[in-house]
Amino acid sequence: MSKPETELDLSALKWPARMTLVGLWAERITHAFWPLWAVIFASIAAVIIVGGVSLPVQVLWGFVGLAAAGFIAASVYAWRKFRAPSKSDALNRIDATMVGRPVTATLDTQALGGQDAASLAIWEAHKARMQTRLNEAEAVSPDLRVSAQDPYSLRYVALLLLVMTLGFGGLSRTGSLDDLSTAGLGQAVAAGPAWEIWIEPPAYTGKPSLYLNEVKTNALSVPKGSDLTVRLYGQVGSLTLTETVSGEVPSVRPEAEPQTAFSKIVEQDGVIRIKGDDLQEWEITVNADVRPVVIGNGEVSRQINGEMELPFTAKDDYGIERGSATITLDLASVDRRYGLVTEPEAREAIILDLPMPISGGRADFSEVLIENLSEHPWATLPVKIDLSVLDVSEQASEPLVVETELPGRRFFQPIAKALVEQRRDLLWSRENAPRISQVLRTVTYDPEGFFSSEVAYLTVRMAITRLELATEFGISDDKQAEIAEMLWSAATLLEDGRLSDALERLQRAQDRLSDAMREGATNEEIAELMQELNEAMQQYMEQLAQEGEGQEQQQAQGESQEITGDQLQQMLDEIQRLMEEGEMEQAQALLDQLMEMMQNMQVAEGQGGEGQQSPGEQAMEGLQDSLREQQGLSDEAFRDLQEQFNPNSQAGENDGNEGRNGGQGRGQSHEGQGGERGEQDGQQGQGNQQSQGEQGGEGSERSLADRQQALRDEIERQQRNLPGQGSAEGDAAREALDRAGDAMERAEEALRDGQTAEALGAQSDAMEALREGMRNLGEAIAERQQEGENQPGQGQGQASRQNRDPLGREQGANGSIGTDEQMLQGENAQRRSRELLDEIRRRSGEQGRPEVERDYLKRLLDQF
Repeated sequence: MSKPETELDLSALKWPARMTLVGLWAERITHAFWPLWAVIFASIAAVIIVGGVSLPVQVLWGFVGLAAAGFIAASVYAWRKFRAPSKSDALNRIDATMVGRPVTATLDTQALGGQDAASLAIWEAHKARMQTRLNEAEAVSPDLRVSAQDPYSLRYVALLLLVMTLGFGGLSRTGSLDDLSTAGLGQAVAAGPAWEIWIEPPAYTGKPSLYLNEVKTNALSVPKGSDLTVRLYGQVGSLTLTETVSGEVPSVRPEAEPQTAFSKIVEQDGVIRIKGDDLQEWEITVNADVRPVVIGNGEVSRQINGEMELPFTAKDDYGIERGSATITLDLASVDRRYGLVTEPEAREAIILDLPMPISGGRADFSEVLIENLSEHPWATLPVKIDLSVLDVSEQASEPLVVETELPGRRFFQPIAKALVEQRRDLLWSRENAPRISQVLRTVTYDPEGFFSSEVAYLTVRMAITRLELATEFGISDDKQAEIAEMLWSAATLLEDGRLSDALERLQRAQDRLSDAMREGATNEEIAELMQELNEAMQQYMEQLAQEGEGQEQQQAQGESQEITGDQLQQMLDEIQRLMEEGEMEQAQALLDQLMEMMQNMQVAEGQGGEGQQSPGEQAMEGLQDSLREQQGLSDEAFRDLQEQFNPNSQAGENDGNEGRNGGQGRGQSHEGQGGERGEQDGQQGQGNQQSQGEQGGEGSERSLADRQQALRDEIERQQRNLPGQGSAEGDAAREALDRAGDAMERAEEALRDGQTAEALGAQSDAMEALREGMRNLGEAIAERQQEGENQPGQGQGQASRQNRDPLGREQGANGSIGTDEQMLQGENAQRRSRELLDEIRRRSGEQGRPEVERDYLKRLLDQF
């Protein structure tokens, strides 16, 4: 027999169902009857408005007919729309808002399995669970919104009319207002003739309004453009106004009624005269608004990073509103040689906003326009800078034309200087592309000893490939900008380097200073480079102190002696003095001696494991090899594409001894490890060249595809062994290698299908992703080195850090919080403060920045 079903208990739904039912009544009444309420409210408001006013019978019957039609239409809408809710509707509303619809489940019966004990047990358990959920039931709020049915809010318009008419009455009350105004006018006429005169200067002048009734003098000076307002009271015609300050010629019309109110603009010197029982006269002198003036406050200067500084002074009698600097190329002064022989491409002028003072007045101020235009195509070329300012009345100043060379960053490394020059020629005109390609191939022909950064070399090779491919099909604006950015990136890498420790930074600073002395740099640039050398030396000595427990030693000819910071500073001062006096050879000799001393410094506690590469360095070297190999594949695919469009081209001969596998040949010279791998790569390149020469055509494409697949497999292996897992930089490096693998897969498929052009695009994406992965990996390695994870003196470093506050400062004496040392001192801190202040001023003057950011920058300037 089947077990009897559990008796239902709906007592928990008693009050929720009642409250929901009440809400349903309110909801359905609102949705059905809102038009009827709107018609009733509008009809009542109309009755109040026209009540007490005699109107034609036709108009009254029109109002009645319109109200009746609206009432009938609203009633029909309510009759069709309204449905009285029931208890079942309330239960359904509650059931729809609960998980599992427990009301329906408890009222349901089992359709199948009624004779199965197990099925019955499951069914009873389900109904018991739903019964438990019924105890959590709550009343459902009604939906009283009718915005979808009344998108124009007519119900609120009717309600507003009703409230306004109840509060202010109808048209019948306007007669009382007329009586009041008539009474006031009568009182004014009875009081006799009177007048009032105001002169209100323009708001930008900041001058107060003049009420001539209270002014004791008859000679006044007012700004040009002031508003003159006159009011005459009393018997019409008893007072007359004559004035010559507006420059208007009065019209004589005898039949015209005399005016009692006047509004004029003061434009010139003249007289204001009122004739009546007494004569009132004022002599007005107009102060014209003087045009603003902008003058140069010094020559255009350039910082070591190429930043332009243009000091100027602006003046105006009431204040400067804004200003701009327009930079145009001075083509007549350009030295038209080499890549500048061709006609330049049209380029828009550079328009910069002049910085304005944040606090204080703007009537007379001096500021400095600071902008870095080193990457602009006109950098280091003759330009004209037109400075102009506008005052608050929109008057423009006479333009100040400054003829100068557009400041840009100076490059001292020879290869970097050549790359920047070719970049300038490319942006000058696309017609220079063939010449630029030849020059870049010459520069990269034998990179050993010239390219200190392998990433920079590969970037230039990639730029050559893209430039030659774009030349075949036409260089677009985006492609031109992309190649120019790659050349700039390679040049900055060569100039700045990718230095991983303090000693390399110190050597780099010394090289930059030596190059500057040879190139005849200015005293300002030498001072900046000396400051850079000083900072690099201090950082190197701090690292030595940390690793050697504060003892800095120099070993020279088997004897050890200490070098103090004061002695090093004396040598730096002597080097700078010699350079300022023009003794460059002596300065260079002393600089070499200083660098030799610094390189011979050793810490007392030796470090083991020299010559062994860390996992991060091994991973970086592997990625560099992969990037070289990918560049070689891209070069080879590009040459194949050239052969497809021009079978008679001598691409192989033009490439010199790069061979068919030029990218890998370059890899051998940059391997730095000597030995086996370079040999194998060279033999593999020769073997591939021979096999490709025999196969040709389709066999060449399949050979490239197979090598592309092998490189993709190598990238996947390197990704699995990549260090830095768990850090943001390490994860970013892995993500970049993922993208590189996907791009290589697309390149492989395109090569197998014979789509060489598509393969080149995918290979370019792969190289870009590899470069990004190398950058992220380098950041991860640098972060781990800073944290001291691979340093043997980590325990001592942690103990030392325990004595520092959260800002890294040593704690003060006697357990005090803070430090006794001076955090900001010397010329370095002052120079840095000036740089930060100039940068804040520059950004606060950029109109394109968000208003919130500019307000924040202004508050910073107010404080400092």
